[in-house]
Amino acid sequence: MNTARLHWTPADALGGMVRHSAVVHGRAYQYDRPVGLEKLFDHPAVQAAFNADEYIPYWADLWPAASMLAEAILKEPWAPRTATTGLLQAIELGCGLGLSGIVALECGLHVTFTDVDAAAVQLAAHNARLNGYTEFETATVDIRATPDRHWPVILAADVLYEARMLEPLVQFLRQAMPPNGIALVGDADRISARPFRGMLDDAGFLVITTVAKTGARGSQTRGVVYRITWPERD
Repeated sequence: MNTARLHWTPADALGGMVRHSAVVHGRAYQYDRPVGLEKLFDHPAVQAAFNADEYIPYWADLWPAASMLAEAILKEPWAPRTATTGLLQAIELGCGLGLSGIVALECGLHVTFTDVDAAAVQLAAHNARLNGYTEFETATVDIRATPDRHWPVILAADVLYEARMLEPLVQFLRQAMPPNGIALVGDADRISARPFRGMLDDAGFLVITTVAKTGARGSQTRGVVYRITWPERD
């Protein structure tokens, strides 16, 4: 895998913050997001990041796959905390505004919010605190780089928006997921992501896909959540 190529979108490119609410399984979560989305991509720093790495800070908005993943996290039967095991460790890749990780915190997981953009990580941490959570970790992580540890739980939403991200994510999962680990990956049925299932199968993962929907009735977005594990070994 390649070395990490990290980014930091400057505050003046984001144009201040506006507060919103996302409803997941009947519960409302507060989050702040940049207000200047229309002008964000015209900022010189953003254009420079694109020229250097084809990087665009899409994380600055809440995408449907984040809500799909959040629903799946709530439905997952997580093992309870014990005196010996402590909290289950989870990493959220491409955390963006942090909704999925915030829901994971509610489910009792110890979450590390990560993104290739340090500004996204900073805002996800802010949003976690906005919802009353203070016990979590943060880090800048590029899924194209070799992970430095194993994670029992790996979470990711809408990281497959470009075909070039599929192989790095599969390789990250191969290296970061322990034999008893689980990954939940949400995708809003993007064309770029359609080879992902076959790539997981070829890599030897056990994959269960669940159709997911989010949004108001009549204007729902359809997608899928991948539940990824290693098969049982003798």
